Amino acid sequence: MRFSVVESGYDRRQVDSCLDELDLQLGRLAARVEGATGTGREWDQIRLDARHLGDFLRRRAAPAEDASAADPSAADRQAAALLARARAELEAARDEARRVREEAYAEAVRARREFEAALLARRRHEARVEDILSGVR
Repeated sequence: MRFSVVESGYDRRQVDSCLDELDLQLGRLAARVEGATGTGREWDQIRLDARHLGDFLRRRAAPAEDASAADPSAADRQAAALLARARAELEAARDEARRVREEAYAEAVRARREFEAALLARRRHEARVEDILSGVR
């Protein structure tokens, strides 16, 4: 991460862009981790670390925006508030999507197991019928 130095620190757009890119990559990583089949303490720790890093990025982004200007105008404050609200809504939507995806996956696994059990029962029944019919001839 390299940022152009400007009169009052670093280029705000570059820093915001970097934070947004980190948030995007972290979201993708979190989705990959959530989709991983591993369980146990190590995977739980990875998930927790990813969540904490995402929270850290979101907390750090808001103060940096306000501190970059000594006397932000009302429009800047309003824009920062809207951005913070949009980010919070995006995170809530991601959490909801993650929850729905997990529920759908669990339901699909359950349905597949039920289907496989029914198929096995049908094959056993067919084999039994074949045994009975072969004895009749």
